[in-house]
Amino acid sequence: MRRNLKFLLPILIVVLTLVSFNHNRATPNEKDKVLVSLLKYVLSNGHYVEQDINDEFSEVVYSSFIESLDSGKRYFIQSDLDEFSKYKTLVDDQILTEDMTFFNLVYTRFMERVDEAKTFYPEILNQPYDFTTDETLNVDYDTNSYAASENELYDNWRKQLKFSTLSRIHDKLSDKDAETEDGVKLTSIQLNDADFKTIEKEARKKTKENYDEFYDRMSDFDHTDWFSTYLNSITGAFDPHTSYFPPRTKKQFDETLSGRLEGIGARLYEKNDYIHVSELISGGPAWRAGELEAEDIILKVAQGDEEPLDIVGMRLSKAIEFIKGKKGTEVRLTLKKIDGSIETISIIRDVVEIAETFVKSSIIEKDNKKYGVINLPAFYIDYNDRNGRNCAKDMAKEIERLKTENIDGILIDLRNNGGGSLPAVVEMAGLFIEDGPIVQVKYKNDEPIVHKDRSKSILWNGPLVVLTNEFSASASEIFAAAMQDYNRAVILGSKQTYGKGTVQLVMDLNRYSKYPEDLGGLNMTTQKFYRINGGSTQLEGVKPDVILPSRYTYMEIGEKDYDNPLPWDQIKKATYDKWGFYSNFDEVVHNSINRINDNSQFLLIDENAKWLKEGQDDNTIYLNYDKYKYDLDSRSEEGKRFKKLSEYNTDLTFQSPQYETALIENDSILGQKRVAWHRNLSKDIYIEEGLNVLDELKIKKEVELVKN
Repeated sequence: MRRNLKFLLPILIVVLTLVSFNHNRATPNEKDKVLVSLLKYVLSNGHYVEQDINDEFSEVVYSSFIESLDSGKRYFIQSDLDEFSKYKTLVDDQILTEDMTFFNLVYTRFMERVDEAKTFYPEILNQPYDFTTDETLNVDYDTNSYAASENELYDNWRKQLKFSTLSRIHDKLSDKDAETEDGVKLTSIQLNDADFKTIEKEARKKTKENYDEFYDRMSDFDHTDWFSTYLNSITGAFDPHTSYFPPRTKKQFDETLSGRLEGIGARLYEKNDYIHVSELISGGPAWRAGELEAEDIILKVAQGDEEPLDIVGMRLSKAIEFIKGKKGTEVRLTLKKIDGSIETISIIRDVVEIAETFVKSSIIEKDNKKYGVINLPAFYIDYNDRNGRNCAKDMAKEIERLKTENIDGILIDLRNNGGGSLPAVVEMAGLFIEDGPIVQVKYKNDEPIVHKDRSKSILWNGPLVVLTNEFSASASEIFAAAMQDYNRAVILGSKQTYGKGTVQLVMDLNRYSKYPEDLGGLNMTTQKFYRINGGSTQLEGVKPDVILPSRYTYMEIGEKDYDNPLPWDQIKKATYDKWGFYSNFDEVVHNSINRINDNSQFLLIDENAKWLKEGQDDNTIYLNYDKYKYDLDSRSEEGKRFKKLSEYNTDLTFQSPQYETALIENDSILGQKRVAWHRNLSKDIYIEEGLNVLDELKIKKEVELVKN
């Protein structure tokens, strides 16, 4: 805490000097200047990186702001960019002087272009489309050029609207049970049939209605919303995790911290006009349903049986309003899966609570030995209650319970664990080593702080395996790295973990100003993590001892996929001794690698990953109906060869530890959750290989296991 005050107090003094005035009335322009002034000084004094606000910084903000407003290149034309370009190296000067010229020019032009789009999309959709012509749409917006003229922009809109209409037609004609009013099966309708023309007209009408609704919602955005986009272009030039929270977003963030939300239990992010799934909250409705996956794209949202709403191009904050909802209500999501297929799934919303993220364990008997599988979805802690639950205490309790059942080894599953509390991960790592450093944490311009386990006691000194994947981040990476550096556990997982080696602090900006209105908050990167071997987990993550093929192997996932991430670096190694009580560590790792290379299921997973990457890189959409249908159908047919992946079964049987049996008798919901979890474990090839490794690991004879 003293370290936090050390860097916060100078900021507080400087900022209060600059903006400690009290206005009775505020104007947007005045508030804009106050916010820029606040962010400028807080970021310059408190951010981990000393960032010069210079011409290079200016170019980053310039490009980011324009892209944030028009990522799909649907509004600006090249002449707009030519006019904007004179500010490319002047934005830094305007930030330093709180000059809003660049923002006002781009924002005003954007709103003008939006108003123009409102007039010509109804005009385009008033005319039938010809789906026999050969033309395509390139949806790789990053590489697309801005339209050279208003006529070219109009044609780009025509193609985009044609794709939206074509997608609706295909969805309808693909319904095997659907019929026309005359009883004609839709699947038998041909391109030139009168019925096709009727369906085409209905599809255009639905497309128009969706755009009408989109622009109605867009009219709700006020100056604060658009200026927030500009501010986040400034914060993003420092690093991708530093961001400005406008008042409404700050309120949503505070609600999330309360640990109780009603919705589907998924974290989402926005990229290139699309809403992507970043991760599922363990135990939540989407996780339990088992159909939504990380990197799925949500195209449409429907409330129960209502007409689906197209959310492509919608801002994330607005899309979330349609996806979340009251407990017990149904939401239907139309998804573009990572294999390119389109699916519609149903999820019954529920309360998503922190309780769903607590430690849980299962027991498996294999080759006359008994092993404990412990799942840890997050490194949780209750900062408001010293006696409240935290993952380290719960992990210790779970291990004690497993020891009473005479287990021979432990597998800790950290897959999809996005991190959490630093004190909790340090305490938890201490359960598996006698004492010593766990992680190094560094503020800018300061010497690293070494966080240590100071207890000589060890709760479990038997065989240990840690399972990770691409979505294991932050505190997960600290734990896995410590276990790897001590040679305490065999780390199995994807080619590397997420690679987030930074820490953010959320600051309420009104604490630094007497300004009369709510200024929102700043989520700012203030620290960096380092392994005890000196290397950062930033970008590089943790590379496992045994690499397991994953469907995401060849995709751009993790910190490296962000714009402007902080770099990897290293500091001095901490002083520690490796845990030397395995008699066959290298042999076990070698055997596992050979098993994976010879396993047809893992080979198929790798083949599937390459196929998925090919599909992800294919950005061409056919606007000829027959070619569009053939492209989707052939992709679907190709995907059938990977059906074995979903049919895999390990033939292993998992059961709850004895203490939980009594709890399940009195809690049928808990019983249902455990049945679902054990069913998934029995189909999990990664858990199976983790148990194979655990089965082979041997402790030196002179070490007495602390089983009881």
